[in-house]
Amino acid sequence: MFIRKTKTRNKSDNETYFTYRLVASERIGKQVRQITLLNLGRQFDLPQSDWQALCARIDALLAGQVGMLAEPEIIETLAQRYAARLIAAQPGAARSDAGHQAPPTPSTAVQASLFPSPAAPSAVYAEVDIASLQLIRPRSVGVEAVGLAAMNWLGIDQILRDLDFNGVQRAAVVGSLIGRMAAPGSELATWRWLRERSALGELLDVDFEAMPLIRLYRTSDLLVRHRDKIETALFSRIQDLFGLPVTVTLYDLTNTYFEGTASGNAKAARGRSKEKRTDCPLVTLGLVLDGSGFVRRSKMFAGNVGEATTLEEMLDGLTAPKGALVIMDAGIATAANVAWLIKHGYRYLVVSRERTRQFDPDQAISTLTASNETVQLQRVLSEDGTEVRLYCHSEGRKTKETAITDRFITRFEAGLTTLVDGLAKPHGQKNLADIQRRIGRLIEKSSGIGQHYEIIVTPDETGTKAASITWVKVPLEGSMLTHPGVYCLRSNETTWDAATLWHTYTMLTDLEAVFRGLKSELGLRPVFHHKADRTEGHLFITVLAYQLVQAIRHKLKAAGEPLSWTRLREIISVQQRITATFQQRDGRTLHVRKATVAEPALRRIYDALALNASPRGIQKLTV
Repeated sequence: MFIRKTKTRNKSDNETYFTYRLVASERIGKQVRQITLLNLGRQFDLPQSDWQALCARIDALLAGQVGMLAEPEIIETLAQRYAARLIAAQPGAARSDAGHQAPPTPSTAVQASLFPSPAAPSAVYAEVDIASLQLIRPRSVGVEAVGLAAMNWLGIDQILRDLDFNGVQRAAVVGSLIGRMAAPGSELATWRWLRERSALGELLDVDFEAMPLIRLYRTSDLLVRHRDKIETALFSRIQDLFGLPVTVTLYDLTNTYFEGTASGNAKAARGRSKEKRTDCPLVTLGLVLDGSGFVRRSKMFAGNVGEATTLEEMLDGLTAPKGALVIMDAGIATAANVAWLIKHGYRYLVVSRERTRQFDPDQAISTLTASNETVQLQRVLSEDGTEVRLYCHSEGRKTKETAITDRFITRFEAGLTTLVDGLAKPHGQKNLADIQRRIGRLIEKSSGIGQHYEIIVTPDETGTKAASITWVKVPLEGSMLTHPGVYCLRSNETTWDAATLWHTYTMLTDLEAVFRGLKSELGLRPVFHHKADRTEGHLFITVLAYQLVQAIRHKLKAAGEPLSWTRLREIISVQQRITATFQQRDGRTLHVRKATVAEPALRRIYDALALNASPRGIQKLTV
């Protein structure tokens, strides 16, 4: 075994460069033939003086001498990497247990893609020394196999081909998306995961250990440049695959924060952080989803963007069907946005921004939430018949709002009591103007509770000092104090009954669950990039990874396995591919690489998704 350096010329630009190959000599009769075992690529930068040591170490590893260590760490690392590639390069056997069929033959479009199909199984027997068994190079394979299946369902490889992504770029996209699903983090974290912990390269026949980190960053840039085309093609494929009617559109925004100042990012700005990270600059992510939770469109905005100003930009050119229903919360449902929706032929179902609450239980009907909580609904049609208002009352919401107002009342009255106590002290604050200013500040900080109080400050005979402070609580009609647990929805869908309107609106809670999943399950936060384009790439990769997760969960839910991605990842990430090395009686070394047996919970998932329970089959090498 030796390394060959070959001079090559690029025909397109006449550039000259060198490639490196791991080569072995094989005698056939009286002739000696040289066989290329591995292509080491152009970036093989080990000094030539160490080539012989590297080849000797690879031979030792293949001969079962796993415990030996070469003196330089770089040689040991490269030797283990290339030895593992030689084993993984052997033809695989797709073993199907009872009830677990091997994956079907891929279509012509997918055959040329990144996802090779394994060969047929065959029985092989060998006599080995059990005591010589060594288990090496464990790599995760469960999330990778399920993620690749989702990419095939959604035709992502073909979408990338249509956009002229080359093979290396497509491999980097696959690595970025599945890395975000399996081990959420930065591109650096994904790169380390691909090199050190994942068997994704084996499933794709791609050497991620040879892929530089900059490739992931540049691929991220490329994805962002094609964002609109990718999202359009992907959602079209999702519609065809799941037969989704595009009749409901959900729209909302969330934000994520930076680690660092992000001074070079024009969109990083201070704003209202939904994670209470007021110490960090933010960027905002807007999502338009359909009623089944798949993303139709996404966009990154500045961290201090006003919610109400983003709707037209997100929906304009979306080509949603005429009369699609748009659901959004009060922050976006301004009068201007509602007028825009009407003008462009959309229906709307929004949280009303009106501040006065009203509710008549005698005119209400009852319905049940998913958690069996009763909600009362009062449907009121406008005088001109163009809009319906739905006044909703929830006991759970009432309990929550009552607790909030009680806390604010206690705090406000404690502040007034402190002022009264100060009047009784010899050196306490008594100046009338100062007392009135302090009461004003107390009202300002009372979160609106101060408006429900009549406060009387009685001056002394001089008219310059306060003699006493008294107050009376007078709740304003139509406020949270008089109508706790009440909120109002508006819609121009006047043909629906109260229960249908309310249950349709609750889809917006699914969107909130999407945001939680993006942040906690798929690594949307925090952002470690400093450039705006790289930040946008980080967010877009997370959105695409969410599409894959949603496709997996959609199929599993239909099969009776409604699990969160966190729980699914816990189940499927335990499966590993491991190389077992034995010494045979005849003195040769047998290497067998295969996945661990799927445990019952994982097998149920593979069954529900119609996937092979032993990803990549078995690779065998005898040396």
